[in-house]
Amino acid sequence: MNNYDSALLTDLYELTMLQAYFDEGLQEQAVFELFVRVLPPQRNFLMVAGIEQVLCFLESLRFTRDELDWLAREGGFHRSFLDWLRNLRFTGDVHAMQEGTVFFANEPVLRITAPIGEAQLVESRLINLVNFSSLIASKSARCVLAAPDKLLVDFGLRRAHGAEAGLLAARSSYLAGFAGTATVLAGQRFGIPVFGTMAHSYIEAHAQEADAFAQFAASRPENVTLLIDTYDTEAAARKVVALAPQLRAGGAKLISVRIDSGDLVSHARQVRAILDEGGLADIHIFASGNLDELKIARLLADGAPIDGFGIGTLLTTSADAPYLDSAYKLEVYADEARRKRSEGKATWPGAKQVYRTIGADGRMLYDAVMLADEPPEAMDQLPLLRPVMRGGQRLSLPEPLADLRLHAASELACLPDSLRDLKKAEDFPVEISPGLRALADQLDVIPR
Repeated sequence: MNNYDSALLTDLYELTMLQAYFDEGLQEQAVFELFVRVLPPQRNFLMVAGIEQVLCFLESLRFTRDELDWLAREGGFHRSFLDWLRNLRFTGDVHAMQEGTVFFANEPVLRITAPIGEAQLVESRLINLVNFSSLIASKSARCVLAAPDKLLVDFGLRRAHGAEAGLLAARSSYLAGFAGTATVLAGQRFGIPVFGTMAHSYIEAHAQEADAFAQFAASRPENVTLLIDTYDTEAAARKVVALAPQLRAGGAKLISVRIDSGDLVSHARQVRAILDEGGLADIHIFASGNLDELKIARLLADGAPIDGFGIGTLLTTSADAPYLDSAYKLEVYADEARRKRSEGKATWPGAKQVYRTIGADGRMLYDAVMLADEPPEAMDQLPLLRPVMRGGQRLSLPEPLADLRLHAASELACLPDSLRDLKKAEDFPVEISPGLRALADQLDVIPR
């Protein structure tokens, strides 16, 4: 078990509430739902990710002897409760949106039905997993919309907020449509294509830039990308032209050159001209250097002849929208609907389903949030929450990442034009059903 799998990776109040439930004997079934209250100002939509990690966490949830011993030493938890924790497992049901699904504010993306203690305990980790992965998938989807025909590669591990964040960012960006990642472990763990070029330090370690190019190509000849902006970008491009016959004669497959600094539009144009004039029209130009979807869109609008982009810091930190207003709230307890009425944070009560209506043109028209037992308004409405776990057991094998990528691509293809724009559009219509509104009104008059 690594530290990310630990049942102690939670907030203390989850454990204090769990003991309080235990002491009172409150163990009836509860329904909790995870949703985002408000979209960030920079987002027209979000894309859900992290559901696979949620299911892995729920399957493996347990307290080890060392963890229970530590809780006993820390104090505040009595022995009968700690003995009960020893056998605790997640035994509930899970409904979730398929990863890669586009969603909007106040739509539950995950529904947990379980004894209230179990459902409460997992709150912090579930929000943690879905919040981050969905942030990165959403940012990545915007990059895909900005450059739909370009090679996009995650370069963000070194600037990610920790190792798990780097790995999950690689997975989420690939799910959303990136071609791959520079993070090697993501290749081994998730089967994601891994991309890598060369470092400026390697160039600087050689007395001559051309020698560095030649030696690097000889070391890894099957897929060569040469970094050409260490000194003089255009001069380096000319060196590539001069070296290309020798490199290719030696068996090197010269694929692309990479530019990582400066005026990318100007450099890309000049390098493209140098390569074309030198008979290297088949060599691609790959750019990196503090890029995001907005910068990429500007580069392409300015006519930069760039074939691919490495996107790092601004992607793996979701720099323009670094958090989501995620919530995980009790909606049903002991078969009775519950509603939080806090000012500015009121919830819609009851177990819910989200239905999507697609227009004749294949684009999304509107969503409807309804009670789970309400019939859809029309036969063509698509339910977005699917059963994925029952009694603590998965209902099927994990979905292949390749299938999730196809689903994400189909979701982006269904976006109306206004939501595809990188600027803020009008809010997508999400209707709250009459039955759900009536239930909320009914609960609001009950004294609490």
